Parts: sequence; structure tokens; C-alpha cells
Amino acid sequence: MPEENFVDNPDSTITLTDQNMAAAVARYPFIVVDCWAEWCGPCKMIGPILENMAKKHKGEIVFGKLDVDKNPDTAKNYSIRSIPTFWPFLKTRRLAISWALCPRPSSLNASMPLKAKTASSKRASCCQAGW
Repeated sequence: MPEENFVDNPDSTITLTDQNMAAAVARYPFIVVDCWAEWCGPCKMIGPILENMAKKHKGEIVFGKLDVDKNPDTAKNYSIRSIPTFWPFLKTRRLAISWALCPRPSSLNASMPLKAKTASSKRASCCQAGW
């Protein structure tokens, strides 16, 4: 997505790539970048939440998604070592904080579906991927 295709106030997440990451950070005063991968279960679970947040905060915060497998240069440049990881940028400056979200096995509820438990139990392979 070249810079000219970015909309002013997106109400959904935008797709970020090695080619357009710098342009997105320059265009939007406040953007939160979700570093994710298709194979990452927790990343997929967060996707709908980000879409809702993009709608709720339209005009205030832009949410972008960067697939680290398809965009290794940006992942390497920002030293992404675990996913999902969120990088907030404020007026082109990356804030000194980031969030790497990994569910804890102790927080699992016994009534959770087996599929969700399986995804959470694989957090080490997903959240500690070495880039």
C-alpha cells in the first residue's frame, strides 16, 4: 500500500510492509503497529480486537499490522524478537515501550475450549520466535 493509498482516518487496521512502514509512521500522528505472523495463534486471537479498536478510535489512533514473516527487513530493523508485539509511534517517534502479549498457562480457565488451551500452551514457540 503506497502512501497515497492511505486513508485519512481508517476505521480498520491497515496493512504495513517493508515498503510502506516509514510512510505510514510519517503520515499518522499516532499509530500502533501490531507485529504478527499467520502461524501465531495469539496473534490471530488479537486480530478482531484490533479491528474493534480501530473502529472505536477512528480519527485518534491508527492500528497497523506488520506480518514479520513477509516483511523481514522491518522486523529486523526494529529487533522484533517475539510476537505478538505492539510498537506505538507518536509523531514519527517510536515510544520507548512495547508490548509483547503472551498468555500465561496459569491464567487458563478450565472451561476454555480445547482449541484455545492448545493455542495458549504453545506460547513459547509463538511468543519467543527468534528473528
